[in-house]
Amino acid sequence: MPRPSLFRPTDRHPALWVRPEERYPTFWVETLGSLPPTHGERWSAARGRTVRHFDPYRSKLAAALARGWEGDLPSAGEPWLYLGAASGTTASFLADLVGSKGRVYAVEKSLRPFGRLIAVAERWPNLVPILADARRPREYVDWVPNVSGIYVDISQPDQVEIFRENANYFLADRGRALIALKASSIERGIAPAEHARRAVDALAAEFLGGSPVPLAPFHRAHYFLDLRRSPPSGGGRRPVRRPTRGSGSPE
Repeated sequence: MPRPSLFRPTDRHPALWVRPEERYPTFWVETLGSLPPTHGERWSAARGRTVRHFDPYRSKLAAALARGWEGDLPSAGEPWLYLGAASGTTASFLADLVGSKGRVYAVEKSLRPFGRLIAVAERWPNLVPILADARRPREYVDWVPNVSGIYVDISQPDQVEIFRENANYFLADRGRALIALKASSIERGIAPAEHARRAVDALAAEFLGGSPVPLAPFHRAHYFLDLRRSPPSGGGRRPVRRPTRGSGSPE
């Protein structure tokens, strides 16, 4: 287990720690969960706090940090919507970052990873698993409030449109988006960097953002986008589309 004295806090986030290692510094997150580890990651103690290794090979958010992304992480107390939560690896780290007063609404449509996601949610009480298709946000509109940010990790050709539709329903004015864009899922024969540029251009009317961050060698053909909703024209508030679903609820 790593020596606690080697850990130091960062200025990025109160729950984010860094540890110098041989190849590159590693990031660790102070956790709300309890042992044993849920995803096989390393756990340690840092100045009386329990931290988990934020492995860039297992989490695209961690890979963005390792590649030098300098944007803001989700803040304590914020509600976030996570699209494509799978078995909950990165979703549990988001839950750690937003803390006990925040919430992560984690949407996953496949039954097998969703079963593991439920097990993770039993350890992180601020993580809310939702079995639904992210293409159909009406199915979970009664479960998810307006959110401060949306995290997207969906390997689908229409992943940008899926995000935009969810943003129309749930994202607060001036809310943020962190998108792990899998370029190879969009269209073959086009360079991944070009896919990332096109995604930013497609969202430019509503979202401001910096240059896409390549996630190789941790995740090949992936780019990380950090976007913020631009102020609505005229200085007013942008309406969030929240129809009622009628009867029924997400599975």
